[in-house]
Amino acid sequence: MSDTVYTHAPVLLAEVLAQLAPKSGGLYVDATLGRGGHSEAILEASAPDGRLIGIDRDPRALEETAPRLARFGDRVQLVHGAFAELQNVLGDQRVDGLLADLGVSSPQLDDATRGFSFRAEGPLDMRMDPTRGLSARELIAETSEQELANLIFRLGEERRSRPMARAIKRLEASGEMNTTGDLRRATVSVLGPRRTGGIDPATRTFQALRLAVNGELDQLDALLAAVPDVLVDGGVAAIISFHSLEDRAVKRAFRGDERLEPTTKKPIIASDEENDRNPRARSAKLRAARRLPR
Repeated sequence: MSDTVYTHAPVLLAEVLAQLAPKSGGLYVDATLGRGGHSEAILEASAPDGRLIGIDRDPRALEETAPRLARFGDRVQLVHGAFAELQNVLGDQRVDGLLADLGVSSPQLDDATRGFSFRAEGPLDMRMDPTRGLSARELIAETSEQELANLIFRLGEERRSRPMARAIKRLEASGEMNTTGDLRRATVSVLGPRRTGGIDPATRTFQALRLAVNGELDQLDALLAAVPDVLVDGGVAAIISFHSLEDRAVKRAFRGDERLEPTTKKPIIASDEENDRNPRARSAKLRAARRLPR
C-alpha cells in the first residue's frame, strides 16, 4: 500500500468538522471518500457509536482506504459508486451530515497512469472509475470539432476554445492524440508556453475534458437535488468545490431551496498556513447548509 494513503492531507478539515459537528450516534456520509482523511476525522469525532458511509467511484481509493478505516469496524461502510447514486445507496436512511469534496484527488493527480495531469506523461484517460465509460482519448475521437470547442468553452471557460479544438482534432486525425503529453502540446500550440506566475495553458482544457469524461456537473446537480431529502431535520451538508462552475452550482442550490438554510454567508477558504502546507487547498471553497424542519 502506498504511503500516499497516510500523507494525503484532507482539505479544510477543521472547517468541515466545525460545520458538520459530528456527534455520537449520528449517521454521516462522505460522498467522495478518497483516501479517507475526512472520513477518519468524522468517525473519531462521532465516537463511540457514530456511523459513516463512504462512497467513491474509484475502486483503487476504496481498496487503499479500507485498511485506514478498518479500526472503526462496523461503524463504517464503504460503497463503490457515484455520489449521484446517493439516494439508492442510503435507501430509506437519513443522515445527520453529508460531505462532498469535489474534483480529482491528489493521489489521482499524482498517478500518471490515470491521465489526469499534464505534469507527467500518461495515457489520455481521466476516468475516476476506470471500469466504465469513455476515456478522454475516446471522447475526443467520438466528438466533432464543433462539439469539442463548445465543451472546452463551457466546461473549461477557455476563450480560445475553437482553435484549441481544431488543434486537438488535427492531432487526433493524424494518430497523435494518445497521451496527456499530446494534449498538452496541442494546448501550447494555441496558447504558447506557460508564463511566469500564470496558470499553465493546459489547465482549462484538461479541466473541461475531465469534467466531461466523468459527467461531474451532472453528478453534482443530482447530489444537490438529493440533499434536502437525505438529511435529517437539522442535518448539515458541506461541499468543497475547486472551480467556479461547481461553486456557483452549490451556492445556487443552497440559497435557492426553501428547505435549506446556508450556514456559510461566503465560501470558507483555507488559511495561509494550510495553503503553505497543502497547495491543493488554494482553490478550495467550502459551503454548507442546514436542513430546516419538515
